[in-house]
Amino acid sequence: MDKLRVAVIGAGHLGTFHTKVYASLAHKSNIFLVGVCDIRKNVAKEVARKYNTDYFTDYHELLDKVDAVSIVVPTNTHYIVAKDFLTAGIDVLIEKPLTKTLEEAEELVALAKRKKLIMQVGHIERFNSAIRAVEPLLVKPKFIECQRLGSIKRKKRVKDVGVVLDLMIHDLDIILGLVNSKVKKIEAVGISTVSDHEDLANVRLTFQNNIIADITASRITQEETRKIRIFQEESYILLDFMHQEAFLFNRDGIKVHKEKIRIKKKEPLKVELKAFINSVRTRKKPIVSGVEGKQALEVALAILEKINSN
Repeated sequence: MDKLRVAVIGAGHLGTFHTKVYASLAHKSNIFLVGVCDIRKNVAKEVARKYNTDYFTDYHELLDKVDAVSIVVPTNTHYIVAKDFLTAGIDVLIEKPLTKTLEEAEELVALAKRKKLIMQVGHIERFNSAIRAVEPLLVKPKFIECQRLGSIKRKKRVKDVGVVLDLMIHDLDIILGLVNSKVKKIEAVGISTVSDHEDLANVRLTFQNNIIADITASRITQEETRKIRIFQEESYILLDFMHQEAFLFNRDGIKVHKEKIRIKKKEPLKVELKAFINSVRTRKKPIVSGVEGKQALEVALAILEKINSN
């Protein structure tokens, strides 16, 4: 099998991690890291040096050199960069959110489908060992509660979107996968404190199958929390994304039994990128394709509209 040629577009905080993982997978997964690209020459050069690859400042130079790319640039440039690579017949992994607008997302999904290309969206929590471990225990969720509280330090890393598209969209993607139903009603509030966008948001989603999800996201807290509670008829599940831990609480009469779920912890980003490489090689639909990425974006944008109307 020929080596799969990959590259990373964007050498910021997350793009550096993508580069690191691809470099670590080079021999085991039979891939060749062609390079890392960033418009900031000194940044691209330093990341490339660290992971023993080439650097580029114009991603167009890579259009004829790669088979697949990770696109880890600011959200407002996702569309144009992804469109150029898809048009050139190159498979893409686009970090979340898929695009800035629903129209852009729809166009990319249609383009990938028309050209029969792999387009994966970087909803990394789908590859968290904890969520994968609890999936067999899910029966009929009734109520879902999510808390995703980020450190105030994050504002230095994400400036072009608010907390809904920055953090909450992870939970929206997870929830949409769990409930398998369309949203019937959205209640949402949000406030801005350290940026021009909402930095704290609370949302209640009611789905057509009557499941309710209550979601809180913040990037102005000192502590970091990433938890989800899934309440079912006879049990509930507590899942901690950050520590990759999960507990099952079963009701027996008036007693509640707590059981720790066995989890084999793995690095989510490595699992995600290996899944992307596998989809590129097998041509099988990714776990989080452009379709799922568009669905999460659609709900996120509807939430933002509701917040702005309030």
